[in-house]
Amino acid sequence: MIAALNKLVDLLEEHLAEEFDVNAVARTLGTTEYHLRRMFSSLAGMPLSEYVRRRRMTVAAADVVRGEDDLLGIAVRHGYGSTEAFGRAFRAVHGVSPGDVRRDGGPLRTQPQLRFRLTVEGSTPMDTRIADRPAFRLVGHAARVPLIHQGINPHIQQHIAGLAPQEHLRLKALSNTEPAGLLQVSADVDAEATEGTELTYLHGVAVSRDAPVPDDLDAIEVPAGKWAVFRTAGPYPQALQSTWAATASEWFPSNPWRLRPGPSMVAILERADDFSTATSELWLPIEPA
Repeated sequence: MIAALNKLVDLLEEHLAEEFDVNAVARTLGTTEYHLRRMFSSLAGMPLSEYVRRRRMTVAAADVVRGEDDLLGIAVRHGYGSTEAFGRAFRAVHGVSPGDVRRDGGPLRTQPQLRFRLTVEGSTPMDTRIADRPAFRLVGHAARVPLIHQGINPHIQQHIAGLAPQEHLRLKALSNTEPAGLLQVSADVDAEATEGTELTYLHGVAVSRDAPVPDDLDAIEVPAGKWAVFRTAGPYPQALQSTWAATASEWFPSNPWRLRPGPSMVAILERADDFSTATSELWLPIEPA
């Protein structure tokens, strides 16, 4: 995966001003666009689309400062059909217009070309198992919420707090398959997992495929497949979020698996009364790389 990401960066650099077919590149690298985008976003700390935009405007800024061509020529060279569209993209990255930079020489926000390197980490083994599950359903109460990478998500908190206490007991009683118990489900996540984008959060349980779904509950159909199950314990949700990040930086680069589209699930196995600490399992849908 490290080699694939570096090859992707090299190809992007060669075709910065062109429409870039990430899906075609992923196929030539022996992976999928979904996995490539998710790994890039996790390791680079920004979506692939944002990196491309920053690199384009970094290279374009050099042309603007040199002053050898008019702004329309520079805009067209870098893939924009008008000076207005180019100016909006330029200002979004640099905070100033191309005209200001041509006059004053800056300020500019440069995005260096990325290079991914494998560092020696993972001195603490990750407690992981591979589960092969038949098709099942996730049922519960769903809401659209923004993605937040660090800390408590207040939108999810508000969603759960709005459920009556007896509803949690009712959901638990419906659970009849693994993963057992109440689950925190994230579905319809943007391929690049961009912070702030919306996802479907479901507070519910897993049931067998043929189990009836009460009319007042939402349902997500989950096809048969394999899952990587990561067990983690410690401060909540920090330990869980650290494990989630480590799957991209440590586990996937060193194991013959890749992410496949599908919901991710968190099962809370044990927790302190105040939820300050917890033991949990993170379930990620995978397929052979």
